Amino acid sequence: MALGESPLDRAPELEEEQVQTILFQMGNEHYGLPTMHVKEIIKPLPITRFPKSPPYVEGVIDLRGKILPIVNLRTMFGLEPLPITESSRFVDVDLNGFRTGIIVDAVSEVVHIPVSQIEPAPPIVAGVEGRYLQGVARINGKLVLLLELDQIFSIWIKS
Repeated sequence: MALGESPLDRAPELEEEQVQTILFQMGNEHYGLPTMHVKEIIKPLPITRFPKSPPYVEGVIDLRGKILPIVNLRTMFGLEPLPITESSRFVDVDLNGFRTGIIVDAVSEVVHIPVSQIEPAPPIVAGVEGRYLQGVARINGKLVLLLELDQIFSIWIKS
């Protein structure tokens, strides 16, 4: 601050926009979901299989009296399926009234990612179609693929 300058004379520094994101793992890859879509994160519950569902739909669970379909993103993305473990979680997401649970290998943390650290998604990344990605961010030395849930579940979301 210059001599004779009051703190009120300085232009306020604009805070950079950030995206609050839940980080999770599928295999050795790190992914992120915007928290605005996440209702809750729960330990796995018994799944009731549903005949003739797409291969990535594991079935449904009873979540406190509500039926919630459970989707396996590993299968949807063409990754090797893994059994549900103690560290696995179901992430309950709500997209404009469409609710589903997503199976993830482990949830690690919630972070605020500055928008400037998010790079556009390449057309194809690790077998995941580019349209399913909002972008890629570097967080603590690792690349995090930020998922675009509206695109992943677009055929089921009501406009």
